[in-house]
Amino acid sequence: MRVAVAGCCHGELDKIYETLALAERRGPGPIDLLLCCGDFQAVRNEADLRCMAVPPKYRHMQTFYRYYSGEKKAPVLTIFIGGNHEASNHLQELPYGGWVAPNIYYLGLAGVVKYRGVRIGGISGIFKSHDYRKGHFECPPYNPATIRSIYHVRNIEVYKLKQLKQPMDIFLSHDWPRKIYHYGNKQQLLKTKSFFRQEVENNTLGSPAASELLEHLKPTYWFSAHLHVKFAALMQHQAKDKGQTAKATKFLALDKCLPHRDFLQVIEIEHDPSAPEYLEYDIEWLTVLRATDDLINVTERLWNMPENNGLHTRWDYSATEEAMNKVLEILNHDLKVPCNFSITAACYDPSRPQTQMQLVHRINPQTTEFCAQLGITDMNVRLQKAKEEHHLCGEFEEQDDMESNDSGEDRSEYNTDTSALSSINPDEIMLDEEEEDEDSIKYSIYILRHGGRIPGSTCLAAAQDKPYCY
Repeated sequence: MRVAVAGCCHGELDKIYETLALAERRGPGPIDLLLCCGDFQAVRNEADLRCMAVPPKYRHMQTFYRYYSGEKKAPVLTIFIGGNHEASNHLQELPYGGWVAPNIYYLGLAGVVKYRGVRIGGISGIFKSHDYRKGHFECPPYNPATIRSIYHVRNIEVYKLKQLKQPMDIFLSHDWPRKIYHYGNKQQLLKTKSFFRQEVENNTLGSPAASELLEHLKPTYWFSAHLHVKFAALMQHQAKDKGQTAKATKFLALDKCLPHRDFLQVIEIEHDPSAPEYLEYDIEWLTVLRATDDLINVTERLWNMPENNGLHTRWDYSATEEAMNKVLEILNHDLKVPCNFSITAACYDPSRPQTQMQLVHRINPQTTEFCAQLGITDMNVRLQKAKEEHHLCGEFEEQDDMESNDSGEDRSEYNTDTSALSSINPDEIMLDEEEEDEDSIKYSIYILRHGGRIPGSTCLAAAQDKPYCY
């Protein structure tokens, strides 16, 4: 199966799909799947633009709305996670994942799905320690604080993913796992991004939460974006028991979608030829969602996940065979993700701009259907009730003067996880760096063949079998 992976998309869907078409013409066959590592920017209209945490000069409609309206359709199944520059109000409608347009699927705050037998997981957002232990309390209209905190990773999502025990083939995160830079060509990375040197040397660059997940899940592949640089690494994990084969993770971070930048990679991945050629739910993940439903928190209160410390009656929420069979019965043994996309907001019309479009906290019918079928809580319904009862959400929108960022890291305690150190994880990664004339667009595509060596100190087979070193 040929899988294309994109770094920061920044709403450039037309250009990404055009590049895929070029890759298909040059490559051995069609692209079967596109994975996007965040900053997808599923912007439907002007209200969505105001929910994106970027300075006003970077708020552009781009091309997603054409896929949302049905004017265009994604030529390949596209799966993405959220980053730190998103139409957060749109993605918030789908906390458990769902279709943002036909053939374009969002994995949710965290999620796991299967395609052709390949297990794909991911977590949206970036890590900030001062918000990590809070609940998902934000809802539109956002204020200057919540427009940023809405995309900060929470401990509940990491906790759910750490209940998984079955092997993971691919995992997506927007920011990098902390310390991953020690497993690749660190000198070349620092030559390209010299301003990361102090954080790399201090082991504070990246996400400690993602590092935890990397050590727990040990996926075959891990893809990231965020830092706007291409970087590959090979992390060899330790075997848990004697006699077991130690697993290894091939890590690849990609650049943003700009001319002459390494933002796209095509990978040959083994799949199950007998598996369905449609997107499927993952039974273990659904079972974990049911088991952890009582842990949902929609308040700003700091809280810790249950652990085996004598303070909690239950701390293991992993999926048992019995529990998974029960979920299968609930779903009538049908794990196919329904193609139930529906338009929930007005679509941008270039001929009739609406700069004062009202922001609404919406309940998405996909989420309603998913929660009803699985018997779990719709987070947005609970948020709306909490807002009515306690006025927990922000009551004014962000200001247009959004020039500051919250990259200063709060040294708050991170005490229920193994990631004890704080992390430098900037919100803005030089958004305006090296913008090039679009008339001279030439996009780089490299082919990573299954089983190839991960570079750093080595090379991979590239397009036309020419070696290309990272």
